Amino acid sequence: MSKNNTPRFLLTAPKSGSGKTLVTCGILAALRKRGLRVSSFKCGPDYIDPMFHSRVLGAKSRNLDTFFTDEETTRYLMKRGAEDTDISVVEGVMGYYDGLGGIDTKASAYDLAAVTKTPAVLIVDTRGMSLSALAEIKGFLTYKKESHIKGVILNRMSPMLYPEVKSRVEEELGIRVFGYVPKLMELNLESRHLGLVLPDEVKELSEKFDHLAEMLEKSLDIDGLIELAGETEKLEVADRNADSRNPAVSTETEDDAGLPATLKKILSSPEVASVCVHRPRIAVAKDEAFCFIYEDNLGLLKELGAEITFFSPLHDKHFPENCDGLLLYGGYPELSARELSENVSMRQEIRDRLKNGFPCLAECGGFMYLHTTMEDMEGNAWEMADVIDGRAYKTEKLGRFGYIELTGNAEDRKFLGQDVGVLRAHEFHYFDSTSCGTDFHAKKPLRKRSWDCIHGTETQLFGFPHLYYYSNPALALEFLEACVRQRSKNV
Repeated sequence: MSKNNTPRFLLTAPKSGSGKTLVTCGILAALRKRGLRVSSFKCGPDYIDPMFHSRVLGAKSRNLDTFFTDEETTRYLMKRGAEDTDISVVEGVMGYYDGLGGIDTKASAYDLAAVTKTPAVLIVDTRGMSLSALAEIKGFLTYKKESHIKGVILNRMSPMLYPEVKSRVEEELGIRVFGYVPKLMELNLESRHLGLVLPDEVKELSEKFDHLAEMLEKSLDIDGLIELAGETEKLEVADRNADSRNPAVSTETEDDAGLPATLKKILSSPEVASVCVHRPRIAVAKDEAFCFIYEDNLGLLKELGAEITFFSPLHDKHFPENCDGLLLYGGYPELSARELSENVSMRQEIRDRLKNGFPCLAECGGFMYLHTTMEDMEGNAWEMADVIDGRAYKTEKLGRFGYIELTGNAEDRKFLGQDVGVLRAHEFHYFDSTSCGTDFHAKKPLRKRSWDCIHGTETQLFGFPHLYYYSNPALALEFLEACVRQRSKNV
């Protein structure tokens, strides 16, 4: 395969629950068993699907989201994430054309395919139908003049019926069929309130994916998918301007993997040079309770000069030493509420630091951990870090779900040192708080709904919204500058 071509294809479906994640993981495993170096991406703000990808590949999977990043940055992140690999597989989100607010294709899998010129393969769940599948496929092919759909996989298809249906699809619709997936009785990915269970909770997962790969080698045209990936257009990114990039934070990339203009401006700033001199050390909570982490968020912090160290609020008794900032991402703290509460020394050390202005970004589950009390899944209240005077409690439905745009409410106040402008984020939680904060205003794009949220100071942001730093790199830089100021206090 051509190294410059970034061979790639996108797996999508008409709707959620069509088998995208299972088929994607099976194909990733099959490609890897062939000796190919494989990279993977997830379209949209999903945390859990990339964990399954990573489990298959033994390497980090990344997100691509055209709501969070402009077209140039999206292509840059794909190009960078695909470096040193032979082929990239992208898993779509929801239905192929489902985007912002459910009424626009922006931020859909279709939008990502168009922005990155990636051929899409439509996974059609054929359970309960045969020729009707052709009508569904035809609709997706014709809804947009250029659908970018270059092939079809028939999921949960009878092996006896497949040859005839394949022939009819190819003859009547002129679209290539890359095989079928039989009904898989022995491997189902179970779900809970925030999506699929975590990979570590599935027994013998690696063995199951190896078995799935063997099955798909027999029923899918893996050679054809590799061929499709190799026929993609070159992934165009901006020309590199090495002189504008701060050499102190330079990382090795392909010569033509240029920097987006917004990132180039940040990396060439004197503030980044200052951060790089001090090398602030950031403590990142990472365990069963706090695991919703964008790999690219950490990557950007490192690119801006930070050092990352992981710790566990669940299992470690003490906060890591010599750290200048804290990141508390989301996850499932409600499933470990007792253990988090019983780790008293960790709760106290985090509380003491944050009460004194220690730089911290806490979102969703991490935000819940900072409350006085937090409920578990049974509604039992447990003592938490007591940084936020409030109660995190369980609700019966998904609240404030989807993309949002955040703006600061107070004109005379600066958050993380200065006004970083609009922040793009998303929310996805079944819990709520008696103290969500009022320092920012959240608005759903293309909708009228809005609300206040987030506790913000010059060194801290606490709230339910999940942030993606590449949507506004200035946020990441301001956080690190706050950490550098903290470093000077510690000296």
